[in-house]
Amino acid sequence: MTLPLILSLMAAAAAPAPLQFDLSDGSALRRQSYRAGGHGMEPGGAADDYLVSVALPPGNYRVTVRLGDPVRAGDTTVKAEARRLMLRNVATRPGQFVERSFIVNIRTPALAPPPETAPGGTQVTLSPRDRAEYTWDDKLTLEFLGQPRVAGVAIAPADVPTLYLAGDSTVTDQFAEPAASWGQMLPALLDDGVAVANHAKSGATMKSFSTDLRMAKLFSDMKAGDWLFIQFGHNDQKRQWPQTYVDPQVTYPAWLRVYIAEARRRGAHPVLVTSPERRNFDADGRIQDTLGAYADAMRQVARADQVPLIDLHADSRALYEALGPDVAPTAFNDGGRDRTHHNNYGAWLLASAVAQRIRTILPALAPHVTAPAFDPRQPPSAAQVGIVPSLIHSDQRPAGS
Repeated sequence: MTLPLILSLMAAAAAPAPLQFDLSDGSALRRQSYRAGGHGMEPGGAADDYLVSVALPPGNYRVTVRLGDPVRAGDTTVKAEARRLMLRNVATRPGQFVERSFIVNIRTPALAPPPETAPGGTQVTLSPRDRAEYTWDDKLTLEFLGQPRVAGVAIAPADVPTLYLAGDSTVTDQFAEPAASWGQMLPALLDDGVAVANHAKSGATMKSFSTDLRMAKLFSDMKAGDWLFIQFGHNDQKRQWPQTYVDPQVTYPAWLRVYIAEARRRGAHPVLVTSPERRNFDADGRIQDTLGAYADAMRQVARADQVPLIDLHADSRALYEALGPDVAPTAFNDGGRDRTHHNNYGAWLLASAVAQRIRTILPALAPHVTAPAFDPRQPPSAAQVGIVPSLIHSDQRPAGS
């Protein structure tokens, strides 16, 4: 027996057995409510659409779902935590069963207490909405939607690279329908060889991300070989926010370089993402510039510091102009009245643009992209995308603008 084979067998023997759950109709789990430290159904579900939680410590987990039913056809969509899209519209025929796997990152707000006399805090600053969502807690939550036919679920720790997202409301995992952001769509466009840990926050700036200790939390978990996607600008440009405003010529590049340096110090790979533009058309059907100075500043930092750049600012303009003034509102929150934040359709389009850029500029991460080729100048229609809405709805707009 060769040494590599021996080591492989030893590693397999040491790996904990996955947690196995029966989720078929009539199973015990489908009839019990979640209690802290255990597992069960979350409130707010229906006969078909429902949420299941399992108490687990922070980390990355490979979730393997067995989809299908002996007598009924299914069309299953799976989301995790705060509406992170994992699987979209998996169809099964009566009697057909298929397995799909994906990675879910879970976390709590806790930080290691700083040494005595050292500055810092013991946990991330959370808003009431943060506390209400299925993110900053001690459990893994799965949402099954559409016509879900779920025979079983297996959950096991996963040792995979983590793709961290730092940003604002256009990136974050939006808490409730109809708002959505590209960061919470990205997991469905990647395979189960990488985790997406979305630490972005509605209303966040580069400064507030630090003072709220979200930066400290993100970097406390980061390891060599991980990735950090950095997208700020929407709120950083606001002069009316004097404590967090940064100008595009001096302060904005300096803050970007702080994030870049901290990632590199840990052996991780920083990637800059220019902010998607707001949906403001001129009389000629072209998108007006509100973030160009910040996008240009980020491009200059990327060139000077040799950091890969995902130009979502350019791709978003191409997307909105391809859709046109009449159709583009259908990609935005609040029935199109919101010109900054997206709905599921718009978030999917932007995530597809990000995935395409990953494929073309990040050779180490590109093999994990499962999305088809995407051209922002030729976006699919909302009907073609067809993402099933989640159970939680809210009329409250995301913070920031």
